Amino acid sequence: MAQIRPAAEPDLPAILAIYNHAILHTTAVYDYAPHTLAMRQDWYRAKVAAGLPVLVAETGDQVVGFGSLSPFRAWAAYKYTVENSIHIASAAQGQGLGGQMLAALVAAAEARDYHAIVAGIDADNAVSLHLHRRQGFEEVAHLRQVGYKFGRWLDLIFMERLLSTPDDPTELTGTTLATGLTTGLTTGK
Repeated sequence: MAQIRPAAEPDLPAILAIYNHAILHTTAVYDYAPHTLAMRQDWYRAKVAAGLPVLVAETGDQVVGFGSLSPFRAWAAYKYTVENSIHIASAAQGQGLGGQMLAALVAAAEARDYHAIVAGIDADNAVSLHLHRRQGFEEVAHLRQVGYKFGRWLDLIFMERLLSTPDDPTELTGTTLATGLTTGLTTGK
């Protein structure tokens, strides 16, 4: 069993390697070009500044996976909704790390008083769809042919899990998420 812990700056090269592998070899990330370390640093710092968790799965002294929460959309009324993202190194897949990571992200969302967690999953990613179903997520949308990668159209499934938090939701008029947060986080979950 891996240790799930908060990520730190020294983990970013390993996180970058896992993410770039997903970009280049899978449809888990709808992007074409590998990211740079500077991009991952900006991504990480924006999440930390926003109080959003970035977690890593570590076996021994090696980072073998990571997960994070991101704002779902930039408007104020979405403040209780986040999107999760989980990536496991190919050599460490099939060992239950995704389940551990997702459970930790759900706990982190509850601790931060979020109400809904959304997951955007490629329709052909049966493992991730099954993982999310086991953790209480339900399919809420199937978007057809919204991505194009590896010479074919890709369908995206949205899954959602509602949480019992927050106890006392409020509306703040005139509030939006910070511009730096939305631009910094939309470059890669």
